[in-house]
Amino acid sequence: MKKNILLYLTIVSVFSINIHAQTAQLASADKKYDKQAYVDAIKTYERIAEKGYKSVDLFQKLGNAYYFNSEFDQAAKWYGELFAMNNPNIESEYYYRYAQSLRAISKNDEANEIMELFSQKSDNDSRAKLFKKNTNYLAAIKANSGRYKVEDAGINSTYSDYGAALYSNKLIFASARDTGSVGQRKHKWTDQYFTDLYKVDLNPDMSLNTTISKKFDPAINTKFHESTPTFSADGKIMYFTRNNYLGGKKGKDGNKITLIKLYKATLENENWTNVTELPFNNDNYSTAHPTLSADGKTLYFASDMPGTLGQSDLFKVKINKDGSFGTPENLGNTINTEGRETFPFISDENEMYFASDGHPGLGGLDVFMSKINNGGSFSDVQNIGSDINSPKDDFGYLIDTKSRRGFFSSNKDGGQGFDDIYSFLENKKLVCEQNLYGTITDATTNEVLANTKITVYDNQYKVINTANSDEKGNYNFAVQCDKTYAVRAERKEFTTKEVKVIISSTTGKTFLPVALDKEICKVAVGDDLSKCFGIKMIYFDLDKSNIKEVAALDLEKILDVLNQNPSMKIDIRSHTDSRQTLKYNQTLSEKRAKATIDWLIQKGVDFNRLTGKGYGETQLINKCNDDTICTEEEHQFNRRSEFIIIGL
Repeated sequence: MKKNILLYLTIVSVFSINIHAQTAQLASADKKYDKQAYVDAIKTYERIAEKGYKSVDLFQKLGNAYYFNSEFDQAAKWYGELFAMNNPNIESEYYYRYAQSLRAISKNDEANEIMELFSQKSDNDSRAKLFKKNTNYLAAIKANSGRYKVEDAGINSTYSDYGAALYSNKLIFASARDTGSVGQRKHKWTDQYFTDLYKVDLNPDMSLNTTISKKFDPAINTKFHESTPTFSADGKIMYFTRNNYLGGKKGKDGNKITLIKLYKATLENENWTNVTELPFNNDNYSTAHPTLSADGKTLYFASDMPGTLGQSDLFKVKINKDGSFGTPENLGNTINTEGRETFPFISDENEMYFASDGHPGLGGLDVFMSKINNGGSFSDVQNIGSDINSPKDDFGYLIDTKSRRGFFSSNKDGGQGFDDIYSFLENKKLVCEQNLYGTITDATTNEVLANTKITVYDNQYKVINTANSDEKGNYNFAVQCDKTYAVRAERKEFTTKEVKVIISSTTGKTFLPVALDKEICKVAVGDDLSKCFGIKMIYFDLDKSNIKEVAALDLEKILDVLNQNPSMKIDIRSHTDSRQTLKYNQTLSEKRAKATIDWLIQKGVDFNRLTGKGYGETQLINKCNDDTICTEEEHQFNRRSEFIIIGL
């Protein structure tokens, strides 16, 4: 019996020692993970996992450590172990990362299954909405492919090479290549050497003149990371990314991690000097990967600063004439998702190319493009196709629009190093370009009407652009192909006119002349504005009293009349069709009248100028009563509002 007790105690002791050792190893790995020393953390985590230890936290961190290093095959393996535990409390973000990792190893069907589960758990996440909206995204990517001839740039090493920029007939890029320096340091996140900026000569057509690269400038390169520069048009100012390191001092956040910041340098006597960090940097968040607008007045960059929608977002900041900066602005949810948006580039054709893992792609980071509209808004985001994009990380896209040559970075299979730089020639533009133009004239005399206000709306009746016709009555707007727009022309003493137009799906121009009629209606008390001014009746959906977007567009016309006639008073009369009961319809019509009045009051009309009443189904304007079968369109004619002038 004593022997058995001793054996039991020995087993318990050994077991306790093993548990204690394992706990200590996990604590050590967690510290490395928290400091973003992912390579070292992986080694310890995998040793523990190989001994049979399983936990949600372990598999999450192992998957993340590989995911953040873009090693998606290993990330998929450990996220797979995580989901095999069937824990119902796994955070939704891990569903997304697992799907992205599966997509990166070409397991698209499995990735889509996980994305379906992600969408169920996070239906308000923009990535879930984009997935549901773009179920045929692979076909769209295929349609955008076949436009590039892609080659290895010829300057890659066995290390990480990425983030190219054009400057003074040279290609400037970041590289972790080993120069043989005794003091060269490795980054614990990737186990790669810290990057410096290098330069290589280009021919006038943007092809490489040589494959021999040299270090860019000793005043810029330090013992930490430098990458992703951008240069002013005159070549005298550069912005670039560097670790939080200036003047020999290293800054750290609250977790003692050295993040990355944006810096500015100026060229004086052919030497780069005056390296300063930008004023909106902060030790507690990163700013990185700058690019300038074509006019040099706006700096775009990536950051996880407060106000970020996802893991990293794209921002812009105004550069003032004195060189100071405005307040950074988030580019909004057309561009940014809950994922990563990074590496922006603005072409001189006002196209923004950027990398994202939040928009539907092939896996990892893909390169996307969005046209910047005149008002600063962004057009629909498009994946630029599988010539550039792959199941791995593709980023750092830039193009010279004259030669249509450019460069991008990727860790796709078949490369020489951790990341590689590729050159390309674009044979066909992604964007179908269309111009909507026309002339505004007097319908009676054919006289051109200068200074007429023209507003273009999309098919959701959101304003796309507004301008006035020139001295010859002409207008011109850049629009998207294969879209439907509404064009409204407004001019004093003329009746406002609105025309719909469908834009061709091929590059070209669409001509839309608009002829305006002189106002001949003289209003009097008792007149109906909708008849006098050619304003459509305000339609409502069945059983609803909210203002439809198309109805709001017509209400803008009523608002315009009231603003031009400040003493005018109107009575708003709301009607329903005959369906439902008399009592129900009476209540519904009263709600509709109130909704219309409230909308006008919100737009600044004094409530004393407005009265309203609901008439239910008591004033039908066609045969569609309870005893008659009618079409939906016929019923809709009765769901209307009238605007009767009761005072002038």
